[in-house]
Amino acid sequence: MRYLKELEYLIYIILGIFTVWQLRKFYSAWEELRAAAFGLEKESAQARLNRSAALLVVLLFLATAEFGMVSFIIPAIPGLEPLPTATLDLLATPTIILDVKTVTPAGTQETPPPGTEVIQPGCIPDEVMITFPENNSTVQDIVEVEGTANIADFGFYKFEISRSGTDTWLTIQAGEFPKDNEVLGFWDTTQLESGNYYLRLVVIDNQGIQREPCAVYLYVEPPSE
Repeated sequence: MRYLKELEYLIYIILGIFTVWQLRKFYSAWEELRAAAFGLEKESAQARLNRSAALLVVLLFLATAEFGMVSFIIPAIPGLEPLPTATLDLLATPTIILDVKTVTPAGTQETPPPGTEVIQPGCIPDEVMITFPENNSTVQDIVEVEGTANIADFGFYKFEISRSGTDTWLTIQAGEFPKDNEVLGFWDTTQLESGNYYLRLVVIDNQGIQREPCAVYLYVEPPSE
């Protein structure tokens, strides 16, 4: 399907060339049929006319199918459209430790940035929102991420994390269905160094357009014994 999207214009050009060729053959057979005086000539011209007409119908069907795939089907399938952020397997749970340059010692917490409820203006109630964990809170072990991912022309959503002070985002999980103040997924923090992180919710519509993310600022504690 990705090839159908990438080669869309080339496919249209090839189909157009064949269509022009078959139209000329159709017109030529039509003229021969009108000018034919004998039965055999008429049968031969009619056969060529029918063959050209059938091929024109097939070419029209192929062009319509290509347009439908590129315009409606492919944008509705998560993962086929390139995303503006780097991701891993959308449905995979990471079992790696993020490469961080600065580590906050356990038991200490950086001063969170100003703000009480939201970090980014992309947090919109009833559309794109993380309700748990709350901003400036502390998390540990397996975190149940709750919130809302419910926009017009919904495609899919994902949530990502980034170590404070870095610009690298790691996809944790993704979902194919809208959520309204429900569980979005689970975040395993046991594989992370303790410290401050951003957790953000990203929602993409069925045209592959990403809405502005909603993010919260959190402190990850070491795993419990």
